[in-house]
Amino acid sequence: MSMFRALVLVAAGAASALGAASALQKEYKSGIVWPEPVVVTPGKTDHEPPSDAVVLFDGKDLSKWNGGEKWEIKDGYAVVKGGDVTTKDSFGDYQLHVEFATPEVVRGSGQGRGNSGVFLANRYEVQVLDSFDNKTYFDGQCGSLYKQTPPMVNACRKPGEWQSYDILFTAPRFDEQSKEVKVLKPGFVTVIHNGVCVQNHFELQGGTYYDKPASYAKHPLKQPIRLQNHGDPVKYRNIWLREIKPLEGKKPQ
Repeated sequence: MSMFRALVLVAAGAASALGAASALQKEYKSGIVWPEPVVVTPGKTDHEPPSDAVVLFDGKDLSKWNGGEKWEIKDGYAVVKGGDVTTKDSFGDYQLHVEFATPEVVRGSGQGRGNSGVFLANRYEVQVLDSFDNKTYFDGQCGSLYKQTPPMVNACRKPGEWQSYDILFTAPRFDEQSKEVKVLKPGFVTVIHNGVCVQNHFELQGGTYYDKPASYAKHPLKQPIRLQNHGDPVKYRNIWLREIKPLEGKKPQ
């Protein structure tokens, strides 16, 4: 028998044995009955809202925000001016998209340069700052969870260039029956800055404060989102949100 024919027979035998073994295998089934996932049509680009998004600012007005009349609207964006703005509606767990630009003309340094912030549940701040070639304390630079953790990397673009945050927020849960602040489940935040992950499912230690340690205060699950006025003319545009809820399957008895 030739060497080639022997190799062919060995290969055929191996394939036959593998096929027989596969025939004996049974498909694993968890028994969980899952609902069919809802169809969501993505935006045509990464910046456009998907079909199930709540558009909070489309470049025309800030009518969905308390205090929005104080900010200047021009050329499809809003300029920070006159105070903070908070959404009129409240939200629990969500995916939030925000685009911002720090001033093109650089003035000041450290925390005094392009300072603003995105407050989740009106109290957990994802810092907005011009951190392009601008030194400050690391847990206060752009992409940080203010005074709790720095971003894993500095993904800032140059002053004046548009940047994006894609934020996943899981709100904390509290024991509503307890008179004390009893945290049943802490909050978690993931931040994608300009397509780069800078916070990966970070566990919040409580509210983000400048003058005291982080600590939790009991609050309802759904809270508004706040954009901060810190005295700098930061621009915002294209803000949208998707409330998220995991699929719940029916487990076998």
